[in-house]
Amino acid sequence: MNIFGWKSTGRGFARPAKTHVRQDRLSGVRTYGQAMLGDWPRNYEAQLRELYLGNAIAQRALGLVVDGLAAAPLTSNDAVALDLVNRVSAGQSLIAAAATHLMLHGNAYIEILPGPDGRPAELFALRPERVTIEADMRGWPVAFVYRAGEVTTRLPSDAVIHIRSMHPLNDHYGLGCLEAAAGAMAIHNSATRWNKALLDNAARPSGALVYDAVSGESGSGTLSADQYQRLKAELEASFQGAGNAGRPMLLEGGLRWQTMALTPAEMDFAGLKEAAAREIALAFGVPPVLLGLPGDATYANYREANRALWSQGIAPLGYKLLNGLQQGLHPWFDGLHLDIETNAIPALSEDRERLWIQVGNADFLTTEEKRAAVGMT
Repeated sequence: MNIFGWKSTGRGFARPAKTHVRQDRLSGVRTYGQAMLGDWPRNYEAQLRELYLGNAIAQRALGLVVDGLAAAPLTSNDAVALDLVNRVSAGQSLIAAAATHLMLHGNAYIEILPGPDGRPAELFALRPERVTIEADMRGWPVAFVYRAGEVTTRLPSDAVIHIRSMHPLNDHYGLGCLEAAAGAMAIHNSATRWNKALLDNAARPSGALVYDAVSGESGSGTLSADQYQRLKAELEASFQGAGNAGRPMLLEGGLRWQTMALTPAEMDFAGLKEAAAREIALAFGVPPVLLGLPGDATYANYREANRALWSQGIAPLGYKLLNGLQQGLHPWFDGLHLDIETNAIPALSEDRERLWIQVGNADFLTTEEKRAAVGMT
C-alpha cells in the first residue's frame, strides 16, 4: 500500500507537485538540523552518541513514554493483525521501537516482511537514520532506500509504513524531540562535567600562584622561562587531578597561593542544570515531577502529572502509531481497527470512573447506548 497517496490507482496526477524538490535524497544526509546554533552536534547519530546516551534525564523521559506505551494492552477486531503488531521482531518490540524512533528522530519506518503466501508475516522497525526517501520528479515518494554499512536496499513504497511527526519545513521527513532538546542536553551534560571537574579538585575552584620578588633581588617579580616551565610541570605532576586533591603545597622563593572563589554567576550552574533538565522534560512531553526534579513533588501533583502524561503524551503517540499501522495493513486486513485498552490503564482510572458516573446518570440513554458510550460494544 502506498500510504503517501493513491498514485498506484491512477489518481496521482491530481496531487500538486512538491516545490523545491531535491534530487539528492539518496545521499543519506539529514540537513534539516544544519541551522542549529551552538557547539553541540548537529547530526542525528552524533546527537545520540554525545548527548542522549550520556543524559539520564533524556533517557528517563523517553523511557516513561515508550515503556508506558509498550506496556499498554491493545485491542483489535482481527486477532491475526493484533498478534502481528504485538510480536517481538529481532528482539525488539514493534511498538517500543517505532515509538522511540518517532520521538527521537521524528520518523518511524516499519518494513512489512511477507510470508510464503504474500501476506504480512512480520513487521520490523528500521533505524530511521539509515532510511532516505526516493522521490519522483514531482516530489512524491516512490521508494525507500535503506543503507546498513556497505549494503543498500531499495524498498518499494508499499513495503514500508512511514509514520512521521509534523515538520513545517520538510515535505518528506518529520521533526523529532532530540533536535529540539539538543541544546538543553548539551548544557546539562556540560554542567555534569563541571561538577565532576570540581569534585576532582576537592570541590574547590582553582587558584593562582603569585610570585613576589624576594627582598634584595632585582627585577619586578617575574619568573624566568626555565622557572616557569619547572613550576608548571611540578604542579601538573603533584597537585593536579583527583588523586592529588588536598595535598599540601610547599612554597619557596617568594611564591604564595592565592585562592580564587566562585563568582555568583559560576555558582548558579546548579540552577542552570535544573533549568536544562526541565527543558529536556518539556521537549519529551513529560511532567518534570515524574523525573524527580525539584518542585511541587506532592502525591496529588504526582498523580495529576501521571494522568497528564498518559492523556497528553502516551495516548496521542499510541493512536498515531496505531492509525499508521491500520492504514499500512489495510490491503491485507480490510476494516482493521487497532486501539488501546484504556480501561486497563491505572493512571486513567479516575477519568474512567467519572465517565461511568456521568453515563450512568444519563436517564435519556438506553442500556445499549450507555454500553456504547463506555466502550462496551
